[in-house]
Amino acid sequence: MKSTTRRVAKHRAALRRAGLRPVQIWVPDTRRRGFRAQCRRQSLALAGDVHEAETLAWLEAAADREGWK
Repeated sequence: MKSTTRRVAKHRAALRRAGLRPVQIWVPDTRRRGFRAQCRRQSLALAGDVHEAETLAWLEAAADREGWK
C-alpha cells in the first residue's frame, strides 16, 4: 500500500471509530455551460411569488448571525 493510501485509510478508520461515516453528495456543476442561465430563469420564475416571499421572511427571522461579520 502506498503511504498516502495508508494515511487516508488510517484517517478514515479514526473517523469511523469516532462514530462518523462517509457520505457522497452530488451537486450541480456550477462550471457547466448554461448553469448561470438556468439559475437566472429559476430566480425570475420566483420573483413576486407569495410563498417565496414568506419563505425568505422566515429565513431572515430564523437566521442566527451572531459572530458573523
